[in-house]
Amino acid sequence: MKLSIVLSTQAAQFQAVAFKGDFEANVAKIAGWGYDGVELAIRDPKLVDAGELQAVVSAKGLVVPAIGTGQAWGEEKLSFTSDDPAVRVAAIERVKSHVPLASRFSAIIIIGLLRGVTPKGQSHQQSMTYLIEALQACCSCAAEQDVRLALEPLNRYETDLVHTVAEGLDLIERIGTDNMGLLLDTFHMNIEEPSIEDSIRICGERIFHFHVADSNRWHPGAGHLDFASILGTLFDTGYQGFISGEFMPFPEADISAERGVTHLRKLQMIEGDQYD
Repeated sequence: MKLSIVLSTQAAQFQAVAFKGDFEANVAKIAGWGYDGVELAIRDPKLVDAGELQAVVSAKGLVVPAIGTGQAWGEEKLSFTSDDPAVRVAAIERVKSHVPLASRFSAIIIIGLLRGVTPKGQSHQQSMTYLIEALQACCSCAAEQDVRLALEPLNRYETDLVHTVAEGLDLIERIGTDNMGLLLDTFHMNIEEPSIEDSIRICGERIFHFHVADSNRWHPGAGHLDFASILGTLFDTGYQGFISGEFMPFPEADISAERGVTHLRKLQMIEGDQYD
């Protein structure tokens, strides 16, 4: 079982990114707790030195399984479904600018809230049309460098666009590319899916990345989710990617990260080969 945790390369408002600030110091701590990788949250690739990031991460024996793009929405309100054509174009170009970095790290590009929400006066159907067109353009660019994209179904309180695995799979079919998959997140699934395990089975090989947070969006083990069952089902699909922690920094960032990895490693010891 390969474990990672979200680490922001810049200051960010999004609270579920537990680690921000001194990048090198945070990478060192994450490696020390026994994680295998860091999922990088990057608002704009122009603002980072790719070589320096790679050197710091590699020096601690870690890898970068995925790159999050949500800060472009949170900090700049870029969106695939904006009613402003210039904003939609900027959002597409921002994702395209992540492709060389993702290729360098062999990482997946995550599409979360960058999809946006339906603006007032715009139909849901129009938003979905914009979303499909944007993802097709991004996937086409990414395919040239063998990069994959993963859209994250989000709960109804954050967006009106794509809440469930079923909706995500329908979207993938409409996009029509092999390098488009889903990122499943246990926090959102606990709200939207009748059965987390059944939805994981349905998604199968289209699971490109996997986020863990407990029912209260704290670290695994702090709520009521059955991670032994959830992760056992995930690995039964043949999933070989990372399990990445994206949870609130409560009671404190360092404590949550350490408790999260400890809880998941204990499950790995109990379940044995099923988690390998």
